[in-house]
Amino acid sequence: MEIKEQIVQGKCCLGIELGSTRIKAVLIGTDHAPIASGDHGWENRLEDGVWTYHMEDVWAGLQDAYAKLCSDVHKRYGVELTTMAAMGFSAMMHGYVALDKNGELLVPFRTWRNTITGQAAQILTERFSFNIPQRWSIAHLYQAILNGEEHVKEIDYLTTLAGYVHYKLTGQRVLGVGEASGMFPIDSQTGDYDQAMVDSFDALVADKNYPWKLRDILPQVLSAGENAGMLTEAGAKLLDPTGALKPGVPLAPPEGDAGTGMAATNAVAPRTGNVSAGTSVFAMIVLEKALSKVYPEIDMVTTPDGAPVAMVHCNNCTNEINAWAQVFKGFLEALGQKADMNEIFTAMFTSAQTGAADGGGLLLYNYLSGEPITQMEEGRPLLVRGPQAQLTFANFMRVQLYSALATLKIGLDILAQEQVAVDRLLGHGGFFKTPVVGQKILAAAAGAPVSVMKTAGEGGPWGMALLAAYMACRDEGESLEHYLDSKVFAGQEVSTQEPDEADRAGFEQFLAHYTKALGVERAAVECL
Repeated sequence: MEIKEQIVQGKCCLGIELGSTRIKAVLIGTDHAPIASGDHGWENRLEDGVWTYHMEDVWAGLQDAYAKLCSDVHKRYGVELTTMAAMGFSAMMHGYVALDKNGELLVPFRTWRNTITGQAAQILTERFSFNIPQRWSIAHLYQAILNGEEHVKEIDYLTTLAGYVHYKLTGQRVLGVGEASGMFPIDSQTGDYDQAMVDSFDALVADKNYPWKLRDILPQVLSAGENAGMLTEAGAKLLDPTGALKPGVPLAPPEGDAGTGMAATNAVAPRTGNVSAGTSVFAMIVLEKALSKVYPEIDMVTTPDGAPVAMVHCNNCTNEINAWAQVFKGFLEALGQKADMNEIFTAMFTSAQTGAADGGGLLLYNYLSGEPITQMEEGRPLLVRGPQAQLTFANFMRVQLYSALATLKIGLDILAQEQVAVDRLLGHGGFFKTPVVGQKILAAAAGAPVSVMKTAGEGGPWGMALLAAYMACRDEGESLEHYLDSKVFAGQEVSTQEPDEADRAGFEQFLAHYTKALGVERAAVECL
């Protein structure tokens, strides 16, 4: 009855995240615990060599996830969801959403998964003395300029997927600072785009005589807690075509999945970190001081309130595990057995624990798409074994889990060499849904204890709901770190796995084999 009253009085907060394979909506009550949810499955498309999502799929997916949330609310509490204290939208970071003056797409949405901006990323990294990964929006923009693409002169607004959704729902051209830091470098002293680099970019393209300067087309940067506009009447109907949702709901700054992951794991303070492991995998470590030099494997981004963060991002993680789960499902169905996906994943993960520590000599690359950390412009999922390798189900699953984190470990090893201190590393995302197993593999990779909270499976959408609640409910002057510590995570149940030395040594053996044989993966790209 208490939750029902919170819903009726509009005291709840909503977070919706557009992930790689799922759009999920999570509604939280005044105690920040999830009280209802809805989701929608979707997939990216490879069209004309570009990874993309169609915008009609964006809106169909958002409407479906929201409708399922409303249905869940009605089923659980017998009331209609019509308003709330605040809401916020997050999505996969980076990419390229270029809009004209009418707010229409100039070219199909180019996602973070694309590895088609190598020339631009290299030039900008050298010019700025700051690592500009291929995924970043500014790399996509400059590559389009280098390619002589006609649409560039017509750009009125350049944003990300989260920024696009927010713009359509509120009319506001804004981004949270964490999401903005994946578009263009942020100056953590000002909490805004680095002005010297903005000026440098404008000078670089001055001879093109475009009708815009960079700041004209980039979103305004907002920090966590700032109001990012209100849901318009048109926006309410776009999200909820039934008309039940009322306009006027305040919106938090739109964030990226990295920022919501930090909020969802209480990893926004220096010396804390989190690993988000799903379709892609990335580690976020909040820094005490700057790194000694520029590393192409390490992105420099920010927390949702602007603190500097070292990010190791890998394009591929669980996609190959998911593909094999479908194979095993088909096998069970061929035997006339009922195939429950949760049971299949549990069996796959738990079996990995009994495999040989080094994977029995099996080698697996999970590269569905390119992987910049290992200089792969494209990917070909690949299982390779010599005649002496031991092909068992347990070994196969162990190398599946090792492969999912192998490129992440390459980046984490760089941070270890830089003596970056981490007191607390938390995992979240689908990789950690099966208890213990994913944690143990990550602890072996990171060489550090890994904790998982009960909310690990909720991940980004819950983190976005927390950022919406922080905007709507915080005390005046209260920091995001204090709000999360004292009002959200106090007393939260946490399980921790320490690194196992046998696993750690086995992972090192696998990784040595993995890096030595990268030429096999390159040959597969060339030949297939």
